[in-house]
Amino acid sequence: MVAASRREARERALSLEYERETRGIGIAELLDALSAPADAYAARLARGVEQHRAEIDELLAHNSTHWSIDRMPAIDRAVLRIATYELLCEPELASAVVINEAVEIAKQYSTKDSGRFVNGLLAKIAETVRAPVSPS
Repeated sequence: MVAASRREARERALSLEYERETRGIGIAELLDALSAPADAYAARLARGVEQHRAEIDELLAHNSTHWSIDRMPAIDRAVLRIATYELLCEPELASAVVINEAVEIAKQYSTKDSGRFVNGLLAKIAETVRAPVSPS
């Protein structure tokens, strides 16, 4: 199997997280049922979101204004969970890259306002979980 780009892996993780939530099953059960294995990074993202769901959802709830997690469109919720996991647990990835990718994926797969919503919420979360970069 050819390794997917990070963008493709994120899109695959989005579909896995969406399906996992829709079906109400664990990620291990979902990954085991796939006819072809998911790309390693997509599976890592999906497992990471499940493993850190409580912390991720706490960050989303604390930083979103006027939106409970349950009221968020399902695609936005999945994109936000994946990107928040990356901000928390993938320190080698630049915050701007994580946020920009999430915004582009949200704009492609969700509502016309999703890009702005995802950008604003992830920017707040990045300020919370990542140390600011000091100028050189």
